[in-house]
Amino acid sequence: MIGSDKATDLAVIKIETSTPLPIVKLGNSDTASVGDWVEAIGSPFALAQTVTAGIISAKNRTIDPGAGGQFQHFIQTDAAINPGNSGGPLLNMNGEVIGVNTAIYTQSAGYQGIGFAMPSNTVVEVYNDLISPNHKVTRGSIGIQFREGLSGAVNRVYGFKNGVLVQEVQPGGPAEKAGLKPGDIITSIDGRAIKDGNDLVNEIASRRPGSTIRLGYLRDGKQADTTVTIGDREKVFAELGNNQPEANPENQGDEGETRLGVVVREISPATAAKLHNPGVLIESVRTGSFADLQGLEPGLVITRVNKQPTGTREQFDAVAKKIKAGDDVVFEVLDPKHPDQGINYVGGTLQ
Repeated sequence: MIGSDKATDLAVIKIETSTPLPIVKLGNSDTASVGDWVEAIGSPFALAQTVTAGIISAKNRTIDPGAGGQFQHFIQTDAAINPGNSGGPLLNMNGEVIGVNTAIYTQSAGYQGIGFAMPSNTVVEVYNDLISPNHKVTRGSIGIQFREGLSGAVNRVYGFKNGVLVQEVQPGGPAEKAGLKPGDIITSIDGRAIKDGNDLVNEIASRRPGSTIRLGYLRDGKQADTTVTIGDREKVFAELGNNQPEANPENQGDEGETRLGVVVREISPATAAKLHNPGVLIESVRTGSFADLQGLEPGLVITRVNKQPTGTREQFDAVAKKIKAGDDVVFEVLDPKHPDQGINYVGGTLQ
């Protein structure tokens, strides 16, 4: 293996061979349109060289909420994709690869008409970085956090239609050094209007660390701008994790933190009575951990994990201790601030 990139779930491998290998031509995924016919090739259920056909159902689909999905913008297709198709090509009618089959949405563990392929243009960008001398993908960052999908009421109250509302600014990070503050609304980069969070992340991530950009933003309804020096995303987020408040000493090294990336403590009897459910309160979530990728946040209460009650830390640790890589993990979560919303089910497969 030459290199891998977890953010896009792609890797480059080198094969030593004495004879030429057959190859396929990469196409330009940006020129593909919704409704175009495509073919998927793979080995679903170990049935090698299976070909299925369909159309492009949508483009630029993000299926993993939070930071984990910020660089996964898929081509959606109804060409039949099943377990075993992952890594196979998605071809246009010219026989060009415009995507790498990656995932499906299903409630039955099989094909339901919704499959996802990583666009070939993303694959090319990752490939070029991975074969570089550093064998890694370097992405830019300015050290801010924001939330997607804000309601129209937020936009109206804060006076913007398009842009990104900054929620947190990393102390000592590029954005803070440039004077940005929580509550600022980033509206443009180098004079180009920013549509949303994905647009902002894609633009900044494509810039090399050390380069500069001109950010336009709104503060208290007034337009302003500032020059920001791009940082290395990997280092910026590592520093962000180091700057998070430390958990209580008694929680250090427990099973939840080690395996899932979440530190918990028991809730009070009064809170349990209010929620009508015993559970453990999330104190902190490690950036980039499994819990973080599932969207868990401090302040939420975990009542069950994989149907097992977690009313105490001992119960939670006992369940977490049994979980291993490759296992499906489902959290039953309550928000104490909104108990009327009921239990939310979130989860994924532990890598």
